[in-house]
Amino acid sequence: MRIEDYALIGDMQSAALVGRNGSIDWLCLPRFDSPACFAALLGDASNGCWRIAPAAAFAAGSGGDGPESMATRRSYRDETLILETVWETPTGAVKVTDFMPPRQANPDLVRIVEGLSGTVEMATEIRVRFDYGRIVPWVRRVDGHILAVGGPDAVWLHSPVPLRGGDYRHTGSFTVSAGDRVPFVFTWHPSHRPAPERIDPFDQLAETEQLWKEWVAACDYTGRWREAVVRSLITLKALTYSPTGGIVAAPTTSLPEDFGGVRNWDYRFCWLRDATMTLDAFVGSGYLDEARAWREWLLRAVAGRPEDIQIMYGVAGERRLPELTLDWLPGYEESRPVRVGNGAATQLQLDVYGEVVNTLYVARREGLPPNSHAWSLVRKLMDFLETGWEQPDEGLWEVRGPRRHFVHSKVMAWVAADRAVRLVRELERTGPVERWAALRDRIHAEVCHKGYDAERGTFTQSYGSRELDAALLMIPIVGFLPAQDPRVRSTIEAVERELMTDGFVLRYPVADDNAVDGLPGAEGAFLACSFWLAEARAMVGRREEAVELFERLLSLRNDVGLLAEEYDPRRGRLAGNFPQAFSHVPLIHTGQALSR
Repeated sequence: MRIEDYALIGDMQSAALVGRNGSIDWLCLPRFDSPACFAALLGDASNGCWRIAPAAAFAAGSGGDGPESMATRRSYRDETLILETVWETPTGAVKVTDFMPPRQANPDLVRIVEGLSGTVEMATEIRVRFDYGRIVPWVRRVDGHILAVGGPDAVWLHSPVPLRGGDYRHTGSFTVSAGDRVPFVFTWHPSHRPAPERIDPFDQLAETEQLWKEWVAACDYTGRWREAVVRSLITLKALTYSPTGGIVAAPTTSLPEDFGGVRNWDYRFCWLRDATMTLDAFVGSGYLDEARAWREWLLRAVAGRPEDIQIMYGVAGERRLPELTLDWLPGYEESRPVRVGNGAATQLQLDVYGEVVNTLYVARREGLPPNSHAWSLVRKLMDFLETGWEQPDEGLWEVRGPRRHFVHSKVMAWVAADRAVRLVRELERTGPVERWAALRDRIHAEVCHKGYDAERGTFTQSYGSRELDAALLMIPIVGFLPAQDPRVRSTIEAVERELMTDGFVLRYPVADDNAVDGLPGAEGAFLACSFWLAEARAMVGRREEAVELFERLLSLRNDVGLLAEEYDPRRGRLAGNFPQAFSHVPLIHTGQALSR
């Protein structure tokens, strides 16, 4: 299926992707970054999946991805993460409700089949494959229920529907009439532990709905695009690892930026950049608890010398994220290699210092109580930046080519100094404010001198280069220069002239011989950059064009309001890991900005 054919469910510790054909093709347990027990997303059914659908939909199309296999419609229940998928058949209508309830001792995934009208013949097929589709578990029946064990992993499947084993899968068939409700409960636990206590799926449905409604009720955004903003906030909350407060960039790995290419990365980790932007969105919408939890995660994760700060960590603050390839998986639409772990963890990206300090400043300004350890962290970061900002780095886009003096990195170093000064002058912290102010001015002067091409009338991707970079759109958004500065206006116009495709924005020029990122192949329009352009247009007084672009971007969301990392205009499809925090965050920011 296409990436946009999937919907997200989760329990704020892990997540699953459910296709429009009723198949769960991706699920990692017990954490976002654990090995998948359903990995058909990156292979086929033999790599693990679980489908529930009308028997007629099973019979239509061998792969289950044809139009005859797809549900009639689907949506989230109200403002929750409870997915409802409806099939209308010649004999009746049926609904499948999918959700992951609040985590108790072990993770559970619940599917409830409900008859809406008439009578519908249903079918289910489950193939559990541990370790990203590699391990076929030992399966046996215990007291009428299914237990699958493989190495450290064990799962139970509880249901009144009898399941038949054969050909390394279990299948079942059943009939539902109007008013019938048939539950399935899938529960993971460590294989060396006793069987977990069973949950009541109907009680958990009510509890899960209540949890999400109470959380959404705290949102203070009431603007024109509330539906899109709230759905994005729910998605970001679903990407939060609740035990620690860490926030993953996406729940998937290796969904391609270039279909059939090598631009496939593991995003199931906590990027400081993505997390800080997410927290900024939460704080701007009235959610200070998330900011407090993330601040505590940050202080644990980055403990140590400031020069050793990483750009990303595991959900509990792990630093070692070795990048490996899974050769037994063919990849999504033959996009190889399939990667787990992320080698970019060891890169130097100076912009994260600015994003961290800015988020701590915004959270403090919006009412988060002061924390002496957080302030000590700011001071240590500034100690490093006083000389460290002069280094070349890999930059925002994690290029795998040579280090450069990226203009965006220098701008964000300026942000760090600027927000540190504000924390002292506006929020009564204590620090060498005059020294930081001098640093801020020095960075600003150098960027305007070395990062601006006066002949072309635009800031450039790096010092001395002629390439453009969509990250330059952040210059007015972060306050480096006022929106009315002619250099800002001309830079926006240059991005529109040279980096737009089909009305959306590329990150930077990409070609097969690209020397910037060191990778072959092309990629689609980067959705975050397109949202930045909409906000920048509004800031320079082009509101009508800003709204037009924003609403075009909203139209790229799938039927349940989710966005991937990129949009491929050649194919008219979403591309990259999904759903992507780095797309939903600027959606929220732009919606809030345009509402103001």
